[in-house]
Amino acid sequence: MTPTDSAAARPETTEPELAEPHLRAVLDTAGLAVEYVRAQDNTLFWLDEDGTEIAVTDFAGGYGSVLLGHNRPEIVERARELLASGTPVHAQFSSHPYANRLAAELNRIVGRELDTDEPYFAIFGNSGAEAVEAAIKHAEMDRGMRLAALREELARHTASVRAAVAAGEAKVTSRALAGAGLDATAPGGDFETLAAELERHNAELFARPPLFLSLEGGFHGKLAASVQLTHNEGYRAPFKALAAQARFVPRERPEALKEIWAEERGTLRDVRVFEGRVEVTEREFPAFCAFLVEPIQGEGGIHVLSEEFAAEIQRFCASIGCPVIVDEIQSGMGRTGALLASAQIGLRGDYYTLAKTLGGGIAKTSVMLVRQAWYREEFEIVHSSTFAKDSFSCHIALKVLELLEADGGAAYRRAAERGDALRRTLESVAADFPGVVKEVRGRGLMLGVEFHDQSGSASPALREAAAGGLFGYVLAGHLLHRHAIRTFPTASALNTLRFEPSLLLSDAEIARLDGGLRDVCAIMRDAAGERLAAGRAG
Repeated sequence: MTPTDSAAARPETTEPELAEPHLRAVLDTAGLAVEYVRAQDNTLFWLDEDGTEIAVTDFAGGYGSVLLGHNRPEIVERARELLASGTPVHAQFSSHPYANRLAAELNRIVGRELDTDEPYFAIFGNSGAEAVEAAIKHAEMDRGMRLAALREELARHTASVRAAVAAGEAKVTSRALAGAGLDATAPGGDFETLAAELERHNAELFARPPLFLSLEGGFHGKLAASVQLTHNEGYRAPFKALAAQARFVPRERPEALKEIWAEERGTLRDVRVFEGRVEVTEREFPAFCAFLVEPIQGEGGIHVLSEEFAAEIQRFCASIGCPVIVDEIQSGMGRTGALLASAQIGLRGDYYTLAKTLGGGIAKTSVMLVRQAWYREEFEIVHSSTFAKDSFSCHIALKVLELLEADGGAAYRRAAERGDALRRTLESVAADFPGVVKEVRGRGLMLGVEFHDQSGSASPALREAAAGGLFGYVLAGHLLHRHAIRTFPTASALNTLRFEPSLLLSDAEIARLDGGLRDVCAIMRDAAGERLAAGRAG
């Protein structure tokens, strides 16, 4: 389509703004409310007032969804083939061999990266947040089933001891009463009093709602349950009453794990007979449903989990029987040079969530993988999704994996090499503007640049942007209109700009970014905020 055709296809309308008008107004304020009419490789195109296409280098990359590039020809061709052949999108509750092939291929790659042959079962969905919801639902179902089995076991023990006492084969001792928190000298110190107290104590623990662990700065989606595991309080607070709650663990503070455990743990009381005496013993209560971890926090500011802290999380969760859900929605699918960024830091998940690039930038799809040791087949009956496991998205995802794995994993190597080249440029800018750039973080093609707080700037424009929570968006608007560069701040760390381009990123595009970042750094260094507005389209 030519620029003229594109303009003709978009007649002016006087329709009221009904599709998220407030967000549109915010984007207008930052200079980001442009309509993109075409996308190719690492470039988006929008039209100026004359209908001329303006090419923009895309460093936002669909929030990490287009690692292989916009409208990758091989993926587009596969999509055309599928649609032309009439592939069934809606054939629910039937055989889906293509979904099984996709699950098998994911297992092959995951097994290689984790050096394991233990299978992971796949539950497909439509979005990353849906994959997270499926994971936490499955984890709670598993916890509920373990609790039910534990409760039945305790009841059997109580019945067995009751029978032994009735038969005169066991006696209730003062030690047993004390173990249940009862006064051993009080009247009525019989077994039924003891059993009633044990039941009361245990019932309080069994009635506890599920509690999750998540890292400070973590982002796991904005659906009813997943938003409560997202650290940003602004996203959580309005919906706090709707779903399970989380304890947030400070990043890189392994000692906090034991502190939180000490605060939240609980012990059930069991009763058994030993050498003719009734004894009360303690059983650990599974206080936590799961621990959600991003190997690289995307919306939290592109923070990479250290290998040391990853190992501590792994050890801690194994010691208390808490599964680890590794959220690879933004970091996975080759963006860091491997299918799983977590594998690069030695973190093995009991669950994985994958999305974004899994759909090749075209299909809306996601998957939740569950390690065999934790899998509950009953989940397949109580969880479903209309568009999940359909032929179109599964075949597109298979093409994505084929492209990633081709030529001995050349795409992974390319992502790592292009990421290294981009990082060198970002670090060069940081070195030249130490008073402006606080830190460069990330891995592969998932990088971030954090700027120092500008709330004390001598520039009123910069102070206002910082105070209003629009700082990163204003910088992004300037980069768009002055330098034809598209990026955004991370959602929960607005002083950090994200850079998640496709692996087609060229040296010329990196050079363009270098110039754009040096410009915004000079504006901040010189407190010349008035120059930001000059870069926007009128």
